[in-house]
Amino acid sequence: MHTVKETVRAIVTKLTFEKYPPQMIVEMKYNCVFWLYSFSHWDRVHETLIPMTIMTGQRIRSDKSFIFEFGAYIQIHEKHNNSMQPKTSGAIALKPSGNKQSKHYFLCIHTVNRVL
Repeated sequence: MHTVKETVRAIVTKLTFEKYPPQMIVEMKYNCVFWLYSFSHWDRVHETLIPMTIMTGQRIRSDKSFIFEFGAYIQIHEKHNNSMQPKTSGAIALKPSGNKQSKHYFLCIHTVNRVL
């Protein structure tokens, strides 16, 4: 519990936001737990597997999972037609989804919803 709190505090000190939407605070906690279970502890349960692989069967791919840092500003693609409307919108990077495609979750700035 204290490790997650300290990790969230460390992330907050790096971010430049003045206010945080409630969804972003929740996702910040999910991000911390995701990364804590992604690496082995010195007092490990298994010789070669990380806790996430033991619990969920998912593996971390360093070439796909370390693309965006939490809180980075990203332009994401929106569904559109051939009009002059914007085709991208601003979003905040949250965390990798953990699936085999190694997609990421983002927080859309306009709707304040999590998108994949």
